[in-house]
Amino acid sequence: MYGGEATFWLNLFLLLTVFVVLMTVFNALLRRWLGVEKPRAFSHNHVNDQHKKIDWSIRIFFIAVMVLGFFINIPRLPDESYLFLEPWFLLFGLVFITEIVRALMERKYAKNPNAYIYTISQLVFILVILTLLFTTDFLGFF
Repeated sequence: MYGGEATFWLNLFLLLTVFVVLMTVFNALLRRWLGVEKPRAFSHNHVNDQHKKIDWSIRIFFIAVMVLGFFINIPRLPDESYLFLEPWFLLFGLVFITEIVRALMERKYAKNPNAYIYTISQLVFILVILTLLFTTDFLGFF
């Protein structure tokens, strides 16, 4: 349909499945090894109120930059848009910065001293996988 490859959705499903399985196995092994309890799924696991305020400040800042970036990039030609104002770039930055802040807060205030190691390891693992996917053209799937 519309000139897309017939196997696009199958390839996307396969790639996402492999990513989710890798992340699940990595997280389970690392949690067991470090003795870190499993965080609740799809929730903001703030260490304390200060972390909650910092986290929401970062999110509001990135939302404002995303809206500003939309108005700056929309009149420009697609080849001339600013990369650092593209939504996908800002979302990667948001995830990276919020996870670094989470690791810092866990290092200072968490009950389990290994919690920050788990967070940093998880972030590094995701960055390695995403770098591998982008540099190999998604392992040849797309």
